[in-house]
Amino acid sequence: MSDFDSKSQVQTSGRDSFASSFGVIAAAAGSAIGLGNIWKFPYITGMNGGSAFIIVYLVCIAVIGFPVMLSEFMIGRKAERNAIGSFKKLSPGTPWFLTGWMGFLAAFMILSFYGVVAGWSLNYVFQAMTGSLSGLNPQQMGDFFGGFITGTISPIIWQTIFMALTGYIVYAGIKNGIEKWSKILMPLLLLLIIVLDVRALTLPGAGAGVEFLFKPDFSALTASGVLVALGHAFFSLSLGMGTMITYGSYISKKENLGKVAMQVTIADTVIALLAGLAIFPAVFAFGIEPGAGPSLVFITIPNIFNMMPGGMIWSTLFFVLLSLAALTSAISILEVVVAYLVEEVKMSRHKGTIIATVSITLIGYLCSLSMGSTFDTLFFGKNFFDLMDWTSANVLLPLGGLFITLYVGWVWGPKTTLTELSNNGELSISYLGVLMFLCKFLAPLAIAIVFLNGIGILSF
Repeated sequence: MSDFDSKSQVQTSGRDSFASSFGVIAAAAGSAIGLGNIWKFPYITGMNGGSAFIIVYLVCIAVIGFPVMLSEFMIGRKAERNAIGSFKKLSPGTPWFLTGWMGFLAAFMILSFYGVVAGWSLNYVFQAMTGSLSGLNPQQMGDFFGGFITGTISPIIWQTIFMALTGYIVYAGIKNGIEKWSKILMPLLLLLIIVLDVRALTLPGAGAGVEFLFKPDFSALTASGVLVALGHAFFSLSLGMGTMITYGSYISKKENLGKVAMQVTIADTVIALLAGLAIFPAVFAFGIEPGAGPSLVFITIPNIFNMMPGGMIWSTLFFVLLSLAALTSAISILEVVVAYLVEEVKMSRHKGTIIATVSITLIGYLCSLSMGSTFDTLFFGKNFFDLMDWTSANVLLPLGGLFITLYVGWVWGPKTTLTELSNNGELSISYLGVLMFLCKFLAPLAIAIVFLNGIGILSF
């Protein structure tokens, strides 16, 4: 890592920025490490054959994740602007700013339903702490979860609490808010997941879960599983929604962007694997089906903890972990919207944060209510929650990522890319040729496949 001296981190524009290299890594890794790692990765791994899926996923991370993340960092740092303003500054008078708008809209939509799910996690922290989940059998646990998420008031209260926490951190700014709390939350998240891993690995029969994760069985991997790996490699790293462009705009001109992107990518992948180690040894130890789907976290896992000595403690720790992961991602998503309001609409940070938090929370209420009968209007056959999820994940994110890689690969080209990566020639960059090949050809092709699969044109 480069010098931690805060004086070296001041940007030429005088904007608020990250004060240390560790702050950069903690914030960017916190953005990437979210519910996708702790909640989604374990169950899609279970549904797609375990370790064979993980190998394909790692290849997809290298082909899509790293080049897109690095591209976003470069665009943001060079422009020192928000996602929309970056393209306006770098390519004025062209339609490229629409790529920034895709990210902005995706961030707004995602946080509206993300806050709902994060609220579920907070509620489960409370329920686990008070012992309300103890003693419930699988049927009762399923009824409890279904009754809660289809309720009217309780899910909204927990969602509001979560969004208030997110807004509180972003309200304080980059140095004193996002960076400060990322440097606290990320080590705590890592500690919690290691503690849960140790407990899971000491269970009788846990070895079968470890084997499931790390012994490849390619016969269990299907073409659809490969597409899932492609999509999750993209979604997991918070790409295409402007978060890494926005965070990149706060990174010092002296940072090694390639190194930062690699460290964040590795951290994201390691946490996902550690989450698998916290879940699958326990799943196999108690004879649970590893491909249990999304209910794995909110129904299956609490049941597993009920079978353990001290289950209330372990269940509480797990849902604290889930909530922390959600929070570190949510602050980066909210910052995309706030940065636009501050820089393009010329609001103060405090006013912009309040307006962004309140408006996203209100849309989130519709997402929450659509899970029950209070607001059950369907749009194209989907409730409002699913519509926000589908539109952002299947349309806005992949299109945003596609145009970002094409922009770096074909508009910037190798000369501008090398200048930004090398910090104007101060660093030696040996991977430029590979990066340009990925940005020009391989990453756009892979993202196009994700997009076409997402909208139903391409399927296996």
